[in-house]
Amino acid sequence: MAILEIARMGHPLLRAMALDVDEPTASDIKALVADMCDTLADIGGAGLAAPQVLVPKRVVIFHVPADRITEEPGAETVGLTCLVNPVLEPLSDEMEPGWEGCLSVPGLRGVVPRYIHVRYRGITPQGEEINREAHGFHARVIQHECDHLDGILFPQRMTDLSLLGFADELKHGLAETVEARRDSAGNIP
Repeated sequence: MAILEIARMGHPLLRAMALDVDEPTASDIKALVADMCDTLADIGGAGLAAPQVLVPKRVVIFHVPADRITEEPGAETVGLTCLVNPVLEPLSDEMEPGWEGCLSVPGLRGVVPRYIHVRYRGITPQGEEINREAHGFHARVIQHECDHLDGILFPQRMTDLSLLGFADELKHGLAETVEARRDSAGNIP
């Protein structure tokens, strides 16, 4: 197992479409996933996509820890999930803005609109099929990671770049400004 280098915004692999994996249970995919899991544990993120570790394949890992769903009534944690060739489908047109960060965009956070209800499916490196519905942070993290497979970083999804800032500066009032700008439906104009 190894801690892998994480590509940062600007690297060409982060702008490219990742390639489908022909054999999801192949030993090289299992080794990649193991290294990605070690890397994610080392850095403490919620998810990681293979292009972020310089491998242009359609592989993502993520989890939903309890500290990420404290304000979501009825939300449940999701253990570490590894998906090969994931497919994502919105189950509603409804979107919600929320703060996101990214290991490939270190130090920055921004408000990104995401579908609130999605279905995703894929194959694990052990050959198990996964087909789940997700809401809230769970839906947000899977959308974020799947975006990496299509060469999209979260700032490209933002609708208001004035809501992009360095995480350590956000404590100086930007978060409160965003909340104050929400309309009665919870949207940020």
